[in-house]
Amino acid sequence: MTIPAFDDAPPQTRRVNPYDERHFVTYLRLLEADAEGAHWHEIVRVIFGLDPATDPERAWGIYETHLARARWMTEVGYRHLLEGRPR
Repeated sequence: MTIPAFDDAPPQTRRVNPYDERHFVTYLRLLEADAEGAHWHEIVRVIFGLDPATDPERAWGIYETHLARARWMTEVGYRHLLEGRPR
């Protein structure tokens, strides 16, 4: 599976942004892997295609910030997606 180009950290906006929209699948994969108890090394290797042994600080930062944004999407961001939709 190909991941869209990613930044070291997703933009921290108060609303869902184009980066979030491009990474919905990435966020879902992160949440699923985390819920299954996968080690972060395996997660960054599989989802982001990074070798955590090469640059562990960067790999951890990418993992941590994207997982935090994925959790934000489940707590806050999803509401923005539902706004304005007919009920």
